Amino acid sequence: MGKFSRRQVIRTSLAAGAFLTATRCAAPSGTPNNPAPGPQVNTNQTKDVTLRLIGTGVSQINDIRDKAQEDLGFKFDMRALSTEENNQIAITQPGQYDIFDGEYFSLPLVVPSGNLQPIDIKRITNYDQIVSFFRTGEFKGLPVETSQGTAPFKVQYLTGPDSKEFSDTPTDYATLIPFQYNADTLGYRPDLVGRTIESWGELFNEEFRGKTSILDIPQIGIMDAAMVAESLGLMTFADKGNMTRAEIDQIIEILKEQKANGQFRAFWKTFDESVNLMSSGEVVLQSMWSPAVTAVQSQGTECIYAPLKEGYRGWGGGIGLSKNLEGVKLDAAYEYINWMLDGWVGAFLGRQGYYSAAPETARKFMSTAEWDFWYEGKPAAEDMVDPFGKTLAKAGVSRDGGSFDERFGNIVCWNSTMKENTYLVQKWNEFIAS
Repeated sequence: MGKFSRRQVIRTSLAAGAFLTATRCAAPSGTPNNPAPGPQVNTNQTKDVTLRLIGTGVSQINDIRDKAQEDLGFKFDMRALSTEENNQIAITQPGQYDIFDGEYFSLPLVVPSGNLQPIDIKRITNYDQIVSFFRTGEFKGLPVETSQGTAPFKVQYLTGPDSKEFSDTPTDYATLIPFQYNADTLGYRPDLVGRTIESWGELFNEEFRGKTSILDIPQIGIMDAAMVAESLGLMTFADKGNMTRAEIDQIIEILKEQKANGQFRAFWKTFDESVNLMSSGEVVLQSMWSPAVTAVQSQGTECIYAPLKEGYRGWGGGIGLSKNLEGVKLDAAYEYINWMLDGWVGAFLGRQGYYSAAPETARKFMSTAEWDFWYEGKPAAEDMVDPFGKTLAKAGVSRDGGSFDERFGNIVCWNSTMKENTYLVQKWNEFIAS
């Protein structure tokens, strides 16, 4: 890994946090949205602790902070940052945070800094409940190595208690403890498209000229473009998550040609930009994230998260510990990680379409109808609402893409930081400016 620079990490949106924190959860404890109370812990030793968290807006949510403080008895100072800022602080300012909430594809940048201490998995209560593709590198008996990019298992373990080196096999020491993840795809407006979208290749279809968008985050946008190009037979990649310079050059030329032909209406960087483009009808088909689709749906606009025949692009996020944590604050941080896996957070985020790293614990805090809809792919037995009480799906509707097994059994690439990352960003910027 070369010297770190600002151009080596992606930008993501703070708007997710703004959207998620705009309203408070209307459902009180004990309702179908909160069928069980949060976990209780002994706070005698940690009651005076304040833990400083850095992360992106996806999970730095006031409702989660408030619930954690209520259940754990100590305080949290949460900062919602862009992915670039989050990684920069993790790498260069270890004294500014206690807990790092980051994505697995960022770890090849962050871990070599030595600013994250290996996590002792023997102290993680529900570690054995975490889904297998994080713990063992397998899913339904198949190795995740069949997926391209930075599959979380490839950077899940460290070789020892003081190590900055990734282990190819499970050890007692983890980089992050996962808590959420998803399988990304394209979103579209069925009322404006007029038919079912089944292939990534539709993003370049002349039928939608001037009405498509691809996200302007180089490391992710380039992988979405690669999925499109492969589906159309325009080119192939040895590993979409680790392209060669020649592959980068070729896919960028394809993108420049599409742009010159007027295929794209816009390029979005933030969560709210993608929501606005879709809800306004300016764009009818685009790269999209699951909670953005649900945000459009919650406005009363029909929007579909397309299950595409070529498969999904996956990502995962987790919690890491600053090297400076020790004593009572370190104990409190472990309590927080265990609380994150206990189920309440998994259910809260699950109502937006994310998956919990420990699904069976999240199930305790979901109604049967919610579990069947979000995880089993069954038609909703009742209206499905998000954590803030907005209706996302009417009774009788099934989740786009089906069940958890169907989605995660069909991930073909994971978000990744490529070896040629600096060159990629340079060429991507050429495309955007062309």
